[in-house]
Amino acid sequence: MIDVPLHCTRLNMHKPVRFDKKQRVIDELTRRIHSGRLRRGKRLPGEHQLAEELEVSRGTLREALLELKRQSYIATQTGVGSIVTYDGVEIDPQRGWARALAETGADLQVEMLRLATIEEADLQTRFGVERFIAVDRRRFTRGGLFVSLERSRIPALPALADLPARGLVDDSLTATLRAAGLEVARGEQSVDIAYLDEESANLLTRDVGTPVLRSTRTTFNQQGSLVEHVVSLLDPDHFRLHLHFGT
Repeated sequence: MIDVPLHCTRLNMHKPVRFDKKQRVIDELTRRIHSGRLRRGKRLPGEHQLAEELEVSRGTLREALLELKRQSYIATQTGVGSIVTYDGVEIDPQRGWARALAETGADLQVEMLRLATIEEADLQTRFGVERFIAVDRRRFTRGGLFVSLERSRIPALPALADLPARGLVDDSLTATLRAAGLEVARGEQSVDIAYLDEESANLLTRDVGTPVLRSTRTTFNQQGSLVEHVVSLLDPDHFRLHLHFGT
């Protein structure tokens, strides 16, 4: 007769218990999201508070949150970061602006201005990329007010060579980049005040010299290669930038 060591018995007993707790957290948070108790753009309570409320360890909670992130129910942001809002509602950049704005209830339309392969000497030197695909778009309200002008530059990789001909996946640049295997691992963003030059003023139907928020956002993959460089001109009557701290 062979005895099973006591420590192995304990390990086997604990596994299903931990799994059940993790699944219980996933089910509860999913239920809150679907019911509207946790709205899109609403930040979750801190880990300590949430773990106490759900009566689980922080390790179990983190495993549940990772699974919810994998299923695109939540997006995690660590450290000091920035959040852009439209009319006070947070825009999650990981979901893409088109989808994120739609989920806020914002009735905005998007117009593609340019989708073409280009060369830009300054960006070529900065990022070591020979050719880029330019994705220039502007967004406007149902009433015809233009509220943003976005000029994105992404590397013209082989997987994206026919992008100007076929267009974006689901009209989303974020979905297009993911389909090409370009996953964001890190990034940086700066915001300042810009004054519209003649070209931008015409596109936004504003006066030359009108002050706007200018957001410059650059993202990289795990290997440090460029994913996207985008400069956005934003109507300060609708867009704001907020900083958050911690996890």
